[in-house]
Amino acid sequence: MNPRIKKLVGTLGIVVFLFLYVAAALAVADRLPDHPAVHLIYFVIVGVAWGLPLIPLMVWMNREGGQKK
Repeated sequence: MNPRIKKLVGTLGIVVFLFLYVAAALAVADRLPDHPAVHLIYFVIVGVAWGLPLIPLMVWMNREGGQKK
């Protein structure tokens, strides 16, 4: 696959994932107990964890395709 197409597909995938991730994170946050420490811990974890599922996509985006001759 053309590297430019891979980066376009990957970028669109990242944007869609982040939109859904933020929506889900906020929906869960509404159901947490109303205590500042709980919110602090939750948002620290959620704020760091978003990158982990995107690592395979970023690796795929930057990998050169095909066999070298």
